Amino acid sequence: MSGFLHDVNVMVDRALGLLDLPPGLAEEIRGCHAVYHVRFAVEMRDEWKVIEGWRAVHSEWRLPAKGGLRYAPSVDEDEVEALAALMTYKCAVVDVPFGGSKGGLRIDPREFTEGELEQITRRFALELDQKGFLSPATNVPAPDMGTGEREMAWIANTYRRLHPEDVNAEACVTGKPVAMGGVHGRTEATGRGVQYGLQAFFSHTDDVVAAGLDRGLDGARVVVQGLGNVGFHATKFLSEEDGAIVVAVIERDGAVIDESGLDVAALRAHMDETGGVAGFPGATFVEDGAAVLEHPCDILLPAAMEGQITEDNAPRIQARLVAEAANGPVTAAADEILRARGITVIPDFYLNAGGVTVSYFEWVKNLAHMQFGRLEQRLTELRAESVLDLFARAGDPVPPEIAETLLQSESELNLVRSGLYDTMRTSYATIREVLRSRDDVDDLRTAAFVLALGKIARYYQEYA
Repeated sequence: MSGFLHDVNVMVDRALGLLDLPPGLAEEIRGCHAVYHVRFAVEMRDEWKVIEGWRAVHSEWRLPAKGGLRYAPSVDEDEVEALAALMTYKCAVVDVPFGGSKGGLRIDPREFTEGELEQITRRFALELDQKGFLSPATNVPAPDMGTGEREMAWIANTYRRLHPEDVNAEACVTGKPVAMGGVHGRTEATGRGVQYGLQAFFSHTDDVVAAGLDRGLDGARVVVQGLGNVGFHATKFLSEEDGAIVVAVIERDGAVIDESGLDVAALRAHMDETGGVAGFPGATFVEDGAAVLEHPCDILLPAAMEGQITEDNAPRIQARLVAEAANGPVTAAADEILRARGITVIPDFYLNAGGVTVSYFEWVKNLAHMQFGRLEQRLTELRAESVLDLFARAGDPVPPEIAETLLQSESELNLVRSGLYDTMRTSYATIREVLRSRDDVDDLRTAAFVLALGKIARYYQEYA
């Protein structure tokens, strides 16, 4: 047996074997609770187009169940169940009080006009609502591959029309435009979380040395697969703020390499204009993009699809650190090989948790019906001004860069970034503590699963 769900369960079972759980509890935690398979017809272009989709609820140990909606030709039941399971463990690792869910439609969004996508999305929202898979209290979707704030706005609007009496209707989805109740920083959140997760790893010198790395993030050589929302924001922040050097970018049409460092913002603009990375000035184009996963680097950042590092190419991976920005980019067999070779893997369900963390902030904002920082902003400014005035009276002026930091307002974006940074830093420290305190755990993925599964098991044993 093989497949994405199988790979997730193999890794979960490895951690479950290290926990002393009562009979049956492991299967309760591991199994998917419900899957809704939907087929509906939409009239367009003088014909009826049949759309197929799924919404899986892996666990409702916390409510609502949370997880994105993806539009892609690859979507199937195995995939959404696997992604829903990862959402359960992801939320547990970073202490976000959600269960795990995921869904999608088996379509290529590039084949439809905006009007047709709106028609499809609104109908999908109707189907989910009618079957109890869309609600601020029980099941809250978010963007994923092939969807974004536009689709979330359509879903939120559809839900509000169906439930005009629900004062919390805005909270039925996250990842919405700010004007529709979204939160500042949600678009960048997953990529920003990858940056913060890597900062957390590199803040521990012994972890860096154990990974066989001889430098910090400043100067670290990065190969990224996928320059979509996650890959773009992660590499942009890592290169512009941390001094990392992006030496290669892998995309659908191939890969580009520049050992002196690629300008990812310029490359993204080139992709928007041409549809691919080929022809990017100053870089070497390689048609076989998958082969560039094996390019020498410090950090390999797979940020595209699942199953990209397999037992076939894992023996040739040259990175010392694999940072899983995508969901499930390393298969179970490849994970065994990488561990045996001493290559450190930062697991997906920790590293890409920035999206669900900031989705949680948005959900809370919608329930509170108030923008973050609204009450505190002027008070913070007054306190900062008082401190600066005190120093000025003492004849000891504060350096401009420190004054600027003190006067920085508690804007929603700053608060969101602060909360995300604290979440990623604290969660990594907790994972690391499991790894260091248990003789039977020797890698970050197993440590993170032991942590997540232990939290869920304790909940069932004490409260369920």
